[in-house]
Order: sequence, then C-alpha cells, then structure tokens
Amino acid sequence: MGLEEFIAEWRSDSPTVLVHTSGSTGQPKPMLVEKRRMEASARITCGFLGLKEGDSALLCMPLDYIAGKMMVVRALTCGLRLVSVKPCGLPAWEGDVDFAAMVPLQVWNLLHDAAGRERLMHIRHLIIGGGAIDDRLARTLKTFPHAVWSTYGMTETLSHIALRRLSGPEATDWYTPFEGVALSQNADGCLVIDAPAVHDGLLVTNDMVEMQGQRFRIIGRKDNVICSGGLKIQIEEVERLLKPHIDVPFCITKRKDERFGEAVILLTVGDPAVAQEVCRQVLPKHWVPRQSLAVEQIPLTETGKVARKQAERLAALAVEI
Repeated sequence: MGLEEFIAEWRSDSPTVLVHTSGSTGQPKPMLVEKRRMEASARITCGFLGLKEGDSALLCMPLDYIAGKMMVVRALTCGLRLVSVKPCGLPAWEGDVDFAAMVPLQVWNLLHDAAGRERLMHIRHLIIGGGAIDDRLARTLKTFPHAVWSTYGMTETLSHIALRRLSGPEATDWYTPFEGVALSQNADGCLVIDAPAVHDGLLVTNDMVEMQGQRFRIIGRKDNVICSGGLKIQIEEVERLLKPHIDVPFCITKRKDERFGEAVILLTVGDPAVAQEVCRQVLPKHWVPRQSLAVEQIPLTETGKVARKQAERLAALAVEI
C-alpha cells in the first residue's frame, strides 16, 4: 500500500481501516481497527514524547502493518510534518528529524553504515519496535545523545502502550505504561492489558513478564517455552545468553523428542559445530541444544522477527532427512 492510498482510506467515510498482524508466531492475519482508537493512540504517544505541531516525523516502514500506518495517523492527528522515504532495511533521508519509528534490523543496519549512523544520532525521538533488542544493540544506543525508546505493543493495541528508555542515564530494562493503561498478570504469568482508549476489554497476551508495580520486564513468550524432560526453557532467555558469543545469525527452536518430549535445537548460518561448542561453554547444562543445524538463512517475518513456526519446521525437516 502506498501513502496516498492509505491517506485516501483514512479520509473515507468508513470508521475502520484494514491492518495485518506481523505473523511472528504464525500467518499474518487481517484486522479491521477503528480510526477513533488510532487517533487516541496517536495523541497519547505524541503527548508522552512532547511532540508539537510542525515537528517532523519520518515514515520508513511499510504501510501494510500498524507501525507504518500509525506514523501517518500521528502526523495527520497531531499536525506533524511527514517525511516519507522508501521502506527498506537501510532507510535514507535528508536532514534532522524530530521523531522516527523503526524495527531493530533497520537500526542495526544504520549503525553499521557511517552516513546512516550519523543520521540516526540526529533523531530527537527514536522509537524501536517489532522485535527484541539484543544487549549489544542496547549498549550502543545507551550512548546516543537524544531519546531512544523500546516500545511494547501489538496490532491489537494499535501500536505501543508502554515504553522503556534505551539511551542516557535513564536507560532501563523495565517498561512503563502510558497514563490510562492498567496492567496485571494471569495465572500463567502473562501480561494482561486494560487500555480502554485503544482496545475494548481486557487483552490477555502471550508475553510472560516480571512486574514491579505497574512497570514490567519481558521474560519471553508463553508459546516460546520448550518443555524438555520436565523442565521449561524460555527460548528468548537462551538466545539472550548466546548473542554476545555468536556473531552470525542464529535462533533457538524446538522439535518433538521421544525421550524428552521436546528438544532444544539451534539453527545457524555458521558452523554448527562451533555454535554447539559455544553453547556448552556458556549455557546451563539443561539448556544446551540437543543439536545445532546449519541453514542458509534464519527465517524472518516481513518485520524482521524470527518466524518461529518456520524455524520449527526446519528443525523437524532436518530429522526427516
């Protein structure tokens, strides 16, 4: 979808617009969302960041998903000056901008490009969403001179309902919800969101969290738990420990195992023997993958997240072969 097409849809008489989920845990799904709730979300974000009419907002993400659409809605609702560039892994734009939203892959690419890094450092407010931010990226962003934020949200919440600071002395692992958002946990330890301005009723997520009052820290997704030999192993926690030690793309997945129920499997574009040795050195014994497998590429969604179901299929296919 192009910018003019979306603006025409936004200005139509319909009270809703069509968006698609990111598809990180399955096939992307279409959703109709209410324009009035998108406007409410836009006002909340711009108010929190102190953005004012005339400030510039960079659009560098596809308009098929909520993140791209919300950048346009924020500009239209709050009077921001929209700077639109081609959505790609290494976006390019001219001049300083006051506000931008990107996925971690775009930020990583820009950091490793001299001109891109310079442009990135001149964004006054940068929000990053759509995927996990690893420790190395967080350490780099902590030194940035302006405000960099990690977002928490999903299509159902019309972009984010909480932010955590990544830059400066206020950097933290804990997300703080916006005013008007109430959070709790269910019996499984998953986050439950009550955000009446953007979603009707309680929204029970699959995100397992630790909470301090209304602040929270992400542990991992409930559906990314590997039950192996009676132990529950969180995929994201295993990946977090490995990322400082493996310099090539990789991911942790699982497959069925006759003895243990499920087995931990590592997929890597590098040498699987090297990866397996790293795992033995840095992981708790019961987290070490039963097998490391070489793949041509790690399966990703269009928004740069690991496509978990595809990764499981690759692990299962390797057994069949």
